[in-house]
Amino acid sequence: MATGSKKVNDWLTRRYPELRKEAEEQNAVIYFADEASIRSDYHSGTTWAHRGRTPIVPATGARFSINMISAVSGEGTMKYMTIPGRFNADVFIRFLKQLLKGHDRPVIVVVDGHPAHKAKKVQNYLKSESRLLGIHVLPAYSPELNPDEFVWGFLKSGCIGRMILRTKDQFLKAISSGLKKLQRSQGIILGFFRAEHTAYACLETFSGS
Repeated sequence: MATGSKKVNDWLTRRYPELRKEAEEQNAVIYFADEASIRSDYHSGTTWAHRGRTPIVPATGARFSINMISAVSGEGTMKYMTIPGRFNADVFIRFLKQLLKGHDRPVIVVVDGHPAHKAKKVQNYLKSESRLLGIHVLPAYSPELNPDEFVWGFLKSGCIGRMILRTKDQFLKAISSGLKKLQRSQGIILGFFRAEHTAYACLETFSGS
């Protein structure tokens, strides 16, 4: 973790406060985005077992996976998109377009340093889209600063990690159901911005409450 690094401190004390100020001046919404690969054979939770015997989690042996990208805001909103193939600049641009839909306000996006986020195609799209005020990159090796990281934890531990998924269709339905459930849970999303390392991005921090 790079909490004490100069780049992290610069993000927390200068870059993000400036970004927050810009958002307030432009009446813009800030989204933190991230992508991940979800596997059907991920398991979480605890169970009972006889002393001295390792518990065994039933499984089908079938494995499915899908790539996804999501974004959350300090206002408690979330957008997501499933990706049938690999994540690249074209996919990221498609997601950015989706992110802008339904907003009559400018949007600012914060992401990690994935090459697709900084690709020339993305920069060209940014120049052509006035509603997208900027794409800002978090300090390297600091995923804990991104509230969107909690989306994957919720999905893995709270949803599919406790299911036995026998078919790819079941897997995809479970993913869709979990994401829709989270999208409707404003309180949970707001909670992502109240963790130890993400509280800096909580809107309450800037309102003084």
